[in-house]
Amino acid sequence: MAKFELKLPKMGESVAEATITNWLKKVGDHVAADEAVLEIATDKVDSDVPSEVSGTLSEVLFNVNDVVQVGQTIAYIETEGGVVVDAPEEKSEQAIPHVAEIEQAVAAAKATVAAPEDFSESEKFYSPLVKNIAREEGVSLAELESLNGTGKDGRVTKNDILEYVDKRKSGQLLAISPQPSATTSQQPTTNNQQPATRVAPSVNGGDEIIEMDRMRKLISGYMVQSVQTSAHVQSFIEVDVTNIVKWRDKVKTAFEKREGEKLTFTPIFMEAVAKALKDYPGLNISVDGDYIIKKKNINLGMAAALPNGNLIVPVIKNADQLNLVGMAKAVNDLGNRAKAGKLKPDDTQGGTYTVTNVGTFGSVFGTPIINQPQVGILALGAIRKVPAVIETPEGDFIGIRQKMFLSHSYDHRVVDGALGGSFVKRVAEYLEAFDVNRDY
Repeated sequence: MAKFELKLPKMGESVAEATITNWLKKVGDHVAADEAVLEIATDKVDSDVPSEVSGTLSEVLFNVNDVVQVGQTIAYIETEGGVVVDAPEEKSEQAIPHVAEIEQAVAAAKATVAAPEDFSESEKFYSPLVKNIAREEGVSLAELESLNGTGKDGRVTKNDILEYVDKRKSGQLLAISPQPSATTSQQPTTNNQQPATRVAPSVNGGDEIIEMDRMRKLISGYMVQSVQTSAHVQSFIEVDVTNIVKWRDKVKTAFEKREGEKLTFTPIFMEAVAKALKDYPGLNISVDGDYIIKKKNINLGMAAALPNGNLIVPVIKNADQLNLVGMAKAVNDLGNRAKAGKLKPDDTQGGTYTVTNVGTFGSVFGTPIINQPQVGILALGAIRKVPAVIETPEGDFIGIRQKMFLSHSYDHRVVDGALGGSFVKRVAEYLEAFDVNRDY
């Protein structure tokens, strides 16, 4: 028998950790190669971790809701025959006394440590990594809340908590003892007990209480943070897209037959947004404190509604380098995988500007909230047939045209009205100048 280490895989450039949400296999179960063993969640997307080998799950190192770092071993799989793959090194006889001392120290510590703090009781936001370090180092909620964070909006960062732990270990400061709550038992707790939960609100007899799921809680936090961070301003412009509607009606059947992809309006709009961002790179930026970061790549986020009502924003990388066929394939692929729950963490990373289609649900226009740390988001309204004045050399007359509204929300800290308005006007110009004789 050989032992294989199942590790948390790399999930994207900026993803360093994930939370285990469900074990699909239990100890003793057979696991096939490429079969999912557990489900994980990052702050952007849910995913699963498959096994690279066939064998039997022999040991699980983490529980549900534990936070695991990328590259960390999360389980062992016993395989038949073959060479040991990524197996832990055998302990030498010289190391045995040292290991025994450590195990005794750990056992003594476990005997005196109460249940871990429930940091969700705090009104402040702490990242999963910060909370994990606090639990491992025995930092109480009172201590954590006393720290002055150096991160954005005063958040406690990894360096802040590590610096505090080092100072406490060196005796430079004393730990703050948590005050017992009148509603909690003074009896010692064990590690098997569940942490205290918030008391559900009281309602009338016919009302129903539904707790937010994990993704809805994250979305809620992001939206509030964005409004508190950015000075939101909106510009609106009406666009005549009659030529686009006629062209799509003419070519969509042939397009699907040749490319194997449906041609929606979204890739056409995305193409225009990518062109406008090249013309106005001041919208393709992010803000970090007092610094503006100009992005080299144009990575368009496309907000997608999920079957459960939640929202996710997969990203089309280097959108300005795609032709219409490539854009259509990217839009359809990300949209289909989002609905099926098959997005990878990297699919939602690195966005520099976001587009959301509020017209899908019949809205004429909207005032979308900026996807931090970006500085702009464009809402596409519903396409409607409306009476409009048509100018001709022979004079003006009233005709039926296909029109829509573009709603541009931008961060007034760094984007003034001239830039924000000029950008959305350029998008409109590209759409209205659409060539009805173009190939796809």
